[in-house]
Amino acid sequence: MLKIDNLHAYYGKSHVLHGVGFEVGKGEIVALLGRNGSGRSTTAKAIMGLVDATGDVQWQGKPILGRKPFEIAHLGLGYVPENRDIFPKLTVHQNLLLGQKGSGKDSRWGFDDMYTMFPRLKERQHTEAGVLSGGEQQMLTLCRTLMGDPDLIIIDEPTEGLAPKIVELVAEYLQKLKSRGVSVLLIEQKLTIAMSISDRALVMGHGSIVFEGTPESLRADPYTRKEWLEV
Repeated sequence: MLKIDNLHAYYGKSHVLHGVGFEVGKGEIVALLGRNGSGRSTTAKAIMGLVDATGDVQWQGKPILGRKPFEIAHLGLGYVPENRDIFPKLTVHQNLLLGQKGSGKDSRWGFDDMYTMFPRLKERQHTEAGVLSGGEQQMLTLCRTLMGDPDLIIIDEPTEGLAPKIVELVAEYLQKLKSRGVSVLLIEQKLTIAMSISDRALVMGHGSIVFEGTPESLRADPYTRKEWLEV
């Protein structure tokens, strides 16, 4: 579904990504791992048209590099940024409503799905999003993106700052996406969750992919873990 080749990205004169290439297949969870500053978030932003980039990004066989972010989103790519971009003065329900594309009638997901997966959001559906806890805001951001019925979701650090029980909920959520045929590119620092739910793992270092393989092969590769992942 998503195919990236020779991707370079820049912040002004700073050259951040250096020839990144990988693929994400239908219904596949791919973990993009690496230390802070390795280029993981920049890769997500480059795919979504949020930073200057060159190379080739193909979505379902068609090039999307150079398109505007809203155009890319309407093609079926969802993006959950690390900073939990909610609308704080709108209620939970209103935030979810903003995530819908068109009428939402043909979507695989609806309000009932969101509230079933995360009952806490149902309890707080009429509460302003700005007063939610960090975990609740993360749930809301994930669900709002899903309301747009994407075929692939790029999720940047979804478990950052969350309690262990909420981390488990997020892991369940991602596996439910896979069961419904949604692909996931998971940018994550917590190896435990990434290795337990992903089909493949990619490791980034200095703006390049330095490892690609199964979680099992990464577990069996102490050099890569020590050199590029462990603090």
